[in-house]
Amino acid sequence: MSTIKLYGTPLSGHAHRVALLLRMLDLPYEWVEAAAAMRQSAAFRRLNPFGQIPVLQDGELTLADSNAILVYLVKRYAPGSHWLPEQPLAAAQVQEWLSKAAGEVRYGPASCRLIAQFSAPEDYQAALAINDRFLPQMERHLGDRQYLATERPTIADLACHSYLAVAAEGGVSLAPYPAIQRWIARIAALPGFFAMPALPEPAAS
Repeated sequence: MSTIKLYGTPLSGHAHRVALLLRMLDLPYEWVEAAAAMRQSAAFRRLNPFGQIPVLQDGELTLADSNAILVYLVKRYAPGSHWLPEQPLAAAQVQEWLSKAAGEVRYGPASCRLIAQFSAPEDYQAALAINDRFLPQMERHLGDRQYLATERPTIADLACHSYLAVAAEGGVSLAPYPAIQRWIARIAALPGFFAMPALPEPAAS
């Protein structure tokens, strides 16, 4: 097996979801710390011209975009597994929640965290509005199911979990959403799980 390298930072939910899958697939990998200064370098821009993390190197292959990396890892190292089913409807349901991870999760709870913790130039009120629409829908969806897409955990669960698990770090309470809380705990109980380092919750305004 070629050496897998994962470029990221410990506080990045996008990098965390990839690291989770690598551990859950029991794939050894080298972690490369890619702080902001490194991501501006010409060497890193050759790996990803957008200067974003995560970036995965697997032998001669270099791949960016966390959800694309999740798909690649399963197709390459765990084809046909529950992480990305082959059955058409199940595969489509996984893709639906990968899209929500890149959409509502990224621009809702993840955006709130970026603003509260890192002063990102994003719109906090717009992010809260996304939460107000999305989280009740997700709560209803999880009301009678264990996982987001199928009856077993998939890469969709990992893609959505990282930022929702730390929603409080963006000032977003999950207290009204017990089904989401149970799902977060369910993912945290999977073999190979590890949490992102904790950040302080912002003071109530």
